[in-house]
Amino acid sequence: MTIASDIGHPSTARGFWLGVAAYLVSSFPIAFVWHLVLFAPDYHALRIYTDNPIIPFGLASMVIQGIIFSWVFPRIFANHRGSVLKNGLLYGLGLGLLSWSFTTLAVAAKHPMSSISDYVVLETGFTVLQFLTVGPLIALAHRNG
Repeated sequence: MTIASDIGHPSTARGFWLGVAAYLVSSFPIAFVWHLVLFAPDYHALRIYTDNPIIPFGLASMVIQGIIFSWVFPRIFANHRGSVLKNGLLYGLGLGLLSWSFTTLAVAAKHPMSSISDYVVLETGFTVLQFLTVGPLIALAHRNG
């Protein structure tokens, strides 16, 4: 069974769903621990987030991201025969830059907070860790899918 591609590069359904799972299984724990455990006092000091985050909204956001990011991977790397690690790191770099632009730069530009520089440093660290992990895992899911 394949997931049809509008540019002629099909992905298996198994690879697609493994990619979604790879995104969720890696991103959710990283995000939870980073934002709500390790750096919770730092985020609280920024006075940018609510004291009671709505975890299901964050998870729903990640499901949407995982679906899109897994769907896009085989369309970008359809004819790439590089290693899983190389392709995954390149993909992670692209996704990370995109994510950083709207989760770090745009938020810092629009939201009141006690320290823009502290926020940018925290979110940049999170984004780097997340996409260093996610990119290779999505690549692996599609290689073995």
